[in-house]
Amino acid sequence: MEPNVLLEALIEEAGVSRAGLAGHVNRAGRARGLSLRYEHTAVSRWLKGQRPRGQVSDLICEVLADRLGRPVGLDDIGMGAFAAGPDAGAEGATLSGFVERATALWRSDGQQRPDLATVPAVTGTPAVVPVWEWENPPEDTDVSRPGPVRVSEAGIAMLKAARDHYEQMYRKTGGIATRSRIVRFLDAEAAPLLRGGHSDALGRSLHRATAGLVAVAGICAYDSDAHGLAQRYFHQALRLAKSSGDRGLGGYVIALLVTQSLFLGDHRRSIAFAEAALRAAGDHITPALAADLYAMQAKAYARLSDAASARACIGRAESQADRIHTGREPDETGYVQPGLVDVQVAEALLGLGDLPAAREHAASAVRAPAHDRGRVHRLAMLSHIELLQGEADRAAVTAAEMAARARGMESQRLRDRLRGIRRGLAASGCAEAVRTTDLIDEALRVPL
Repeated sequence: MEPNVLLEALIEEAGVSRAGLAGHVNRAGRARGLSLRYEHTAVSRWLKGQRPRGQVSDLICEVLADRLGRPVGLDDIGMGAFAAGPDAGAEGATLSGFVERATALWRSDGQQRPDLATVPAVTGTPAVVPVWEWENPPEDTDVSRPGPVRVSEAGIAMLKAARDHYEQMYRKTGGIATRSRIVRFLDAEAAPLLRGGHSDALGRSLHRATAGLVAVAGICAYDSDAHGLAQRYFHQALRLAKSSGDRGLGGYVIALLVTQSLFLGDHRRSIAFAEAALRAAGDHITPALAADLYAMQAKAYARLSDAASARACIGRAESQADRIHTGREPDETGYVQPGLVDVQVAEALLGLGDLPAAREHAASAVRAPAHDRGRVHRLAMLSHIELLQGEADRAAVTAAEMAARARGMESQRLRDRLRGIRRGLAASGCAEAVRTTDLIDEALRVPL
């Protein structure tokens, strides 16, 4: 079941407790001749995604409408036709309905509801539909909106600056430390702008800026092991990318979904998503993004033991990487720094069992400049390959630098890499490896 963030948002707005709502529903039921005995525990179940039976959903709408002084429908409380999935209604409902659902999620996540962080990522059709709807008609012909507050270019510039700010914070400190900050910003600053009044042209700029910010929130959730939540943010960013009209931005968001699918072990979906991004973004896709998508496809094919397809994608990735011109790339693809494709290719070659070639690419990636987080991942890959080649002493030296650079970062993904390297070093038994495992233990000692 998915947490019902819409109902939670309306309860909070109405200023009623869970026990209070249950009591109001019971009294409204008696007026219809029903004998109801709901307590606060029932409301807690509704907030976790359970739907009440019979007329009770209508009674909840009636009670909340009376307290709020405006009509409240089943879709508004997350119990209508568009409430079947984690981001249900993102395409099927109106754009304004999507905005209400998205901002309700930001509010709930900002309150650090534990059930949101533990929701698993959806699979099958619910995972595929947002990508299919991004790729196919209908398009948003007019995203203008009336509102009490007019959106300005200055507000949009603030969102763009915030995206850059939180991306840099993520790179330096990790997603766990950054996530609460960016979600609070979305709730306090981005949500009022999305509900504000704007023209079609200004609205598209607003949706593009918000999509970039929401995508970073999804990256932070992914880095925190909150995969269901990360997926919801990526789906939101994809919907906003579509309403912005920027196909290249949508391709970038799908690349994030590909990354998550690879981590979750759904390699065929990774390949299909990457193909969708390359196909639908068309001429709007940049060399950096194309290189990353082909490299991730290569990793997926390698894990499926399809060597021919993996090597073909490696060739395409390297060809696109040669065409990258940093000044011509949008801010979002700034993560494709020199050496990124090398480390992706190294992982693909590792999956194919070609250790010498994998090591060559991993070493090249380490030699290239990178931000702090990228450096840790590259060192981890090189150390892993050195261990596989039986060079434990050299792997220990590489891992020691990795552990030192990881200090101060709060990231579940980096911790996974540290623990994996530690296990390999401990198994080798060499003296240098023992000293490095102590360094890694020290880095892991502080709980996240």
